[in-house]
Amino acid sequence: MEFACPIPVHGHFVDCGFVQLGYFKIIILGILQGITELLPISSTAHLRIVPSFLNWNDPGTPFTGAAQLASFFAVMIYFKKEICDIFLGSFRAFKTKNYTSPEFKLGMGILIACLPVGICGVLFAHILNTPGTSFRSIYVIGIASVVMGLLLIVAEKKDSFTRDFQHLTFRDCIFVGLAQALALIPGVSRSGSTLTAGLFLGLKRETAAAFSFILGVPVIVAAGLKEIYELNRAGLSAHGWSVLTVGLITASVAAFLAVFSLMSFLKEHSTYLFAWYRLALGLLLITGAAYGWLH
Repeated sequence: MEFACPIPVHGHFVDCGFVQLGYFKIIILGILQGITELLPISSTAHLRIVPSFLNWNDPGTPFTGAAQLASFFAVMIYFKKEICDIFLGSFRAFKTKNYTSPEFKLGMGILIACLPVGICGVLFAHILNTPGTSFRSIYVIGIASVVMGLLLIVAEKKDSFTRDFQHLTFRDCIFVGLAQALALIPGVSRSGSTLTAGLFLGLKRETAAAFSFILGVPVIVAAGLKEIYELNRAGLSAHGWSVLTVGLITASVAAFLAVFSLMSFLKEHSTYLFAWYRLALGLLLITGAAYGWLH
């Protein structure tokens, strides 16, 4: 038996709109999610504009959150050396009480940098996860996209991007972590906000992107597992789980291709392409909402 959407669970609703989309549509949205989650262009914006334009259901926050696990697998595969170095280096430093170790400082910095988004996520969960919330409106997403596009342009105006992983400090982690918390606003983009923050700090473009992805691992895992837990608690049907699984698989393949392409691109190019794209996308969303093309 399939459940109606949204599903009421302990005083709040779990949005399972993705189930009604079916396999074909969820494959399309899975590919879209996998690509846009890791590029600095906002997966939420694209998962709202495409269904709206095609007159499909909004897949909902649970699908968006759970599909982030696809990004986790892509990041873990691509950056396995960097992640292992940070993890093993932090473990050795803790074991030997060498708390001045660069790996230990970076590892602790990453963990502490995840606190702002975690705290804000809990505090504003009732706003973020409510089906049909105005917080996921086309206007909000469009405005956020325009603002982040402008900030990325300003960040690119810095003359020097010379700092790499060896130059990262605890303070840098906190700054990028605060920027990551802004990504709870639909349309901001987690990878976009953290990449922009990294550029403001003078990091090399590829270093800023790599740090953005690695910093997001704990958040992506926590958000994805939380949504899966909520869907399980809501009693999602076997059909619903199969639709979600298909979306995760296609998103995983797309995410790996996205991270590989982005890292190659940033070695030779600036982020202006993404900034101007975000400006155009945001203006399209605002105009479309104003004239009723998107709703």
